[in-house]
Amino acid sequence: MKVLITGANGQLGYALQKTSEIFSSQHVLMLIALARTEMDLAQLEKITEVLDAYAPDAVINAAAYTAVDKAEVDEASARLINVDAVQKMARWCHANNKTFIQVSTDFVFDGEKSKPYSPNDKTNPLGIYGRTKLAGEELALEECKNTYIVRTGWVYCEHGANFVKTILRLAVERDQLEIVGDQIGTPTYAIHLAEILWLLLLRKPQQKIWHFSDAGVASWYDFAVAITEEAKHMGLLNKIPHIKSIATEDYLTPARRPAFSVLDKKATWEELQIIPMHWQAALVKMLAALK
Repeated sequence: MKVLITGANGQLGYALQKTSEIFSSQHVLMLIALARTEMDLAQLEKITEVLDAYAPDAVINAAAYTAVDKAEVDEASARLINVDAVQKMARWCHANNKTFIQVSTDFVFDGEKSKPYSPNDKTNPLGIYGRTKLAGEELALEECKNTYIVRTGWVYCEHGANFVKTILRLAVERDQLEIVGDQIGTPTYAIHLAEILWLLLLRKPQQKIWHFSDAGVASWYDFAVAITEEAKHMGLLNKIPHIKSIATEDYLTPARRPAFSVLDKKATWEELQIIPMHWQAALVKMLAALK
């Protein structure tokens, strides 16, 4: 089976390449991992040309416009990559009877709930990023009957830029950090997310929209505290800075974030036969890989 991955140099692209043995252990796999220089989703006219040239059996879109705040002033770019490019890929997959996997986000929800969001819950994104990702979901499902949508959030990995690496850097540079404590979600180790995507390709279930993160809940403050404590314990930090929990209103950003974006993953865990790992254990796993 020939599988094409977009965004090969990103966190998820890296994780998909690292975990591809999940699929290749059961099927012959030809992996085509394309970086932005090889398949730039902003160049719509070339997407079909690239897909025709490689003729994959499945496309996993691990690329996206993820600059949440920048999207508020550059909606055109966010829409180009998160909507128009997704439609192009889904349309190609449908025309050629191939499978399309689109990775989406917890930002499609408004965060007004107090219990985890299920795949069937009403969406109501708060900003441009969430709106474009939701529009991409809808078009992917509309254009290609063999589409899977996988919503996730708070993704991090030993590769690429992310919250964990930012906290590690700031912990070296500063003696005190102020981290938002009233936004609740679940950190997601990109390696575990990638494993889910491979399992979807292996098992081809009927369900179309999936939710995945690691187990447990946390605030950004909780996450930052765990990062510094575990990193100090593992010898990645020489000191732990004082971390102060602050309110969202004390750290204003151009884009509004959902206050509660925990996803309900029970169906994913059960149907794909996943043994969930708590986010703190996953963090230790990532820090060990980083070390």
